[in-house]
Amino acid sequence: MMHFDVVARRTLKAPISAVGRGLHSGTDVCLTLRPAAVNTGIVFRRTDVGAEIPARFDQVSDTRLCTLISSGNAKVGTIEHLMAALAAAEVDDLIVEVDAPELPVFDGSAAPFLFLVESAGVLEHGGVRPVLEILRPVRVERDGAFAELRPQDGRSGFDVSLSIEFQARAIGAQAYHFHLSSEGFAEEIARARTFTLRGEIEALHKAGLARGGSLANAVVVDDDKIMNPEGLRYDDEFVRHKLLDVIGDLYLAGAPIRGRFIGSKTGHGLNNQLLRAVFAEQENYRLATGALEVPKQLAAA
Repeated sequence: MMHFDVVARRTLKAPISAVGRGLHSGTDVCLTLRPAAVNTGIVFRRTDVGAEIPARFDQVSDTRLCTLISSGNAKVGTIEHLMAALAAAEVDDLIVEVDAPELPVFDGSAAPFLFLVESAGVLEHGGVRPVLEILRPVRVERDGAFAELRPQDGRSGFDVSLSIEFQARAIGAQAYHFHLSSEGFAEEIARARTFTLRGEIEALHKAGLARGGSLANAVVVDDDKIMNPEGLRYDDEFVRHKLLDVIGDLYLAGAPIRGRFIGSKTGHGLNNQLLRAVFAEQENYRLATGALEVPKQLAAA
């Protein structure tokens, strides 16, 4: 059995707020990140309806265009970019206050959320951070896409290997490998923006979605053309953003992962199915704090 260094849980040093546009509603959304007590976890608080929703895989109720969590009638969507930033910054306990059913999209990447976290500052505040250790391979597949978690084979931390393929020539086939670290995330992943195909925009608008979408918060692709005047932030920005989504979606495990993710053409739905499959069988994982196994385990909903 591998022993882990005992690491204290972390939260923010101070509250910090920002206002941005909701991607789907197109209206202004107020966001506040607040320090939370030890063992709170990440909790979303809808200030407009007085409800709280834990940021956990078993609270995910919709994955069609984003990752959306809900509790009763309350919901919060487009949480994956913030969750990725919190995973990279190793924030364990946080209250995320929002006055709408979705987070601000900002520029379509995780960089603005990471900026807020770094501006507020992060501190260790006690308790012990658990690590979700993957003990055996777990794989989910759908329509030619797959997502898999494997043991780390003696290594520490979380590795992500992802490949994507789109018919649009500006995207094509791309692949990227990344070992999660706060420094690497800020340099290689955080600024990668969400993207859409020009031909899909009209259908989204007819469905009442993406009303707040623009070239300021998404990369728009028209076959071999990038519609954004400034171009791409990385030559392979598309796969980097999909990898960003994987990191955010899998932080809904409730703990950092010690394991290897391998995926092809995966999206929010498969990412969530993968976590549910992991937690469905006790033999797949263990939650460890230092050299001690956590006795209470999560179970799939």
